[in-house]
Amino acid sequence: MWHLLPAPRHAEAGTGAYRLDVGAGIGGDPDAVAGLRTALSVLDLRPDGHAAVRATLDPVLGPEGFTVAVSPEGIEVRAGDRAGAFYAGQALRQMAPPDAYRAVAVGGGWDIPCGRVEDRPSYAWRGAMLDVARHYLPKREILRMIDIMAAHRLNRLHLHLADDQGWRVESRAFPRLHEVGSHRPRTVSSHYGEELAYDEVPHGGYYTLADLAEIAAYAHDRAIAIVPEIDVPGHASALLAAYPEYGAPGSPARVLDRWGISTALLSPLPPTVTFLTAIFEEILDATGISGRPPAHVHIGGDECVLDAWAESAEITAYQRSLGLATPAELHAWFLRRLADLLAERGSRAVVWDEAFVSGALRPDTIVMPWRGPKVGRRAAAAGHDVVMTPVFPLYFDYAEAASADEPRAIGEAITVADVAAFRPAPESWTDEEAARVLGAQFQLWSERIPDGRTLDYRAWPRGCALAEVTWHGPSPDFAAWLPAHLRRLDAFGVEYRPLDGPRPWQRGGAGRRAHRPGVIDVATVTARLDRMTEAADSTRPSIL
Repeated sequence: MWHLLPAPRHAEAGTGAYRLDVGAGIGGDPDAVAGLRTALSVLDLRPDGHAAVRATLDPVLGPEGFTVAVSPEGIEVRAGDRAGAFYAGQALRQMAPPDAYRAVAVGGGWDIPCGRVEDRPSYAWRGAMLDVARHYLPKREILRMIDIMAAHRLNRLHLHLADDQGWRVESRAFPRLHEVGSHRPRTVSSHYGEELAYDEVPHGGYYTLADLAEIAAYAHDRAIAIVPEIDVPGHASALLAAYPEYGAPGSPARVLDRWGISTALLSPLPPTVTFLTAIFEEILDATGISGRPPAHVHIGGDECVLDAWAESAEITAYQRSLGLATPAELHAWFLRRLADLLAERGSRAVVWDEAFVSGALRPDTIVMPWRGPKVGRRAAAAGHDVVMTPVFPLYFDYAEAASADEPRAIGEAITVADVAAFRPAPESWTDEEAARVLGAQFQLWSERIPDGRTLDYRAWPRGCALAEVTWHGPSPDFAAWLPAHLRRLDAFGVEYRPLDGPRPWQRGGAGRRAHRPGVIDVATVTARLDRMTEAADSTRPSIL
């Protein structure tokens, strides 16, 4: 068999093979043909109404569903929509030899074994979060990440565009955001718990609005939706370095050069809402497709130290004028106000779980429960859709082994097997709660991901496991089939972590990239997060 990943719902092998050459003809419905041609762009398939490769639409198959039938006479693809046709092309690519993942068609084409595949996903949200705020990644790395995600039928790329350590998108309305907030003079280089030391190397970068539009269009063609995030009202140091007038009194106003939680906090007063509205409108325009705004925009809401609001007479008076009793209620009001503004413009808000526990959100706001399934279940029971994002096992900034051989990570250990065993909707949840789970995504927080090579190492093959899980659940064959899939990633040029440990040049070594096992372990973090979400003051930030 072909060892497809994600494993299909139904697959049967035939006899013989079909030779699919570069420049072969393809015919059928325009949307289906376009999806298939994009997935198989290396073959440069040519539109031809009488071709042996046929691609047609069949809405009965449902969103993203498809069938592929390969015979000695040709290839027939049926798809529920353009995305389904694109995924059919990805299945055909996996049915071919691993060299199908090279940038050119070695030998002029592929011999594809005959057979039939029928498939459709169980979850609508199958994603990855990429933090480009702590460490900026050039546009080429984002486009490459999109290509690798598309090969695994992952369909959401959540871009964390702003944090204390950097603002990563151009603003024409407020240009100091990218002129001032996009760079820092140095970055902390000491390990957790040590006296602070710095590398004294400038770091920075940002995406122009044209870059963001290009990224969104490139992703859309590959059946991936961009979910932009501007994290508010906390994690605002870089923003306030550019525009301190929108901060709560006493908030730091410089781009941070270290990790951890800052007390920098936006003011919740009306001028701040007007300011943020203009910024979100720029991002909506840039990431929209064919004049439509992005379906989802993340507004953060996490790890907010609200003391500055409580200590401000002006903010306290404003809070009382709204009939709100506490800063936590004001936090919820502020996020709901932004969600209302996004809804008026056709986008749905997404928040981290602190925003849910702090008060009443819009009913259609999606919650990402990073602190674990307990708070996720509470959000689902309250009627919110959830995208599962728990630290364990979906924070891929954690190492895959408690070993000094690993490159530097925040803690350990989250393994491929841990991810492969994950269930987005736990079996203990009711049917109504489970129906609220849209899917899941892995998180690539970048304090310890400074470049594209490290990104590859952290993301894959753990990302392969999440692709399997979110397509239609854990597969008993995943571990057995993964080595065959890794040969495809070799041809693709992905510098993943081998299953038996890092290659010599991927190790942490003895310098600044050295990992210190045991600093933070998942069991301790999980227990701490459980206590946090059960406590009355569960909006308080954690050490993470």
